[in-house]
Amino acid sequence: MATSRARSDDGPAARLGIEDWLQAGFAILAEQGIKALKVDSLCARLGVTKGSFYWHFTGMPAYRSALVTSWGELRDGDRRDFEELGVLPPRERLTRMMASLVSPAHWTLERAMREWARTDESVAVGVRAADRRVLRAVRAAFVDFGFDDEEADVRANATFAAGIGLLHLSGSAPRDAAQAERFLDLMLAH
Repeated sequence: MATSRARSDDGPAARLGIEDWLQAGFAILAEQGIKALKVDSLCARLGVTKGSFYWHFTGMPAYRSALVTSWGELRDGDRRDFEELGVLPPRERLTRMMASLVSPAHWTLERAMREWARTDESVAVGVRAADRRVLRAVRAAFVDFGFDDEEADVRANATFAAGIGLLHLSGSAPRDAAQAERFLDLMLAH
């Protein structure tokens, strides 16, 4: 008999919720990319039948839409955290923003979402909206550091572009804090 329940490592089966499906999709995206995101691979990952998938979603288009929406909400949470950093000195704020954006928890998913955005306009819209929020926070830190609006724009865009470049050039997230601090030294030099 088909089941829509996943067995947990702790014992009895637990009913899957939408969040379980979304987390499985994020994991597949981060590990294997958009081409691997299929109903069969999701079900295999969660140890359930397709019936469970169709209990929660009408099909892959609805699932992918929910995935994009959930990623946007996740990124919005990160950006709200950036706003809370506004009480810190600008350099410390920038250091924390950089650390957050390249944390191992977000690195591969961020890169996968950007790759997906290259072929899906609805994903691209979400990525661009998230990018605008980050740029505003980075720009505000440069203004607070003492740069005029025009210079803050240039430095915020360069900092952001460097981060995006690292996403695509690196096989894994950069973990060299000293290099990040040297980068900030360059960007904050008057």
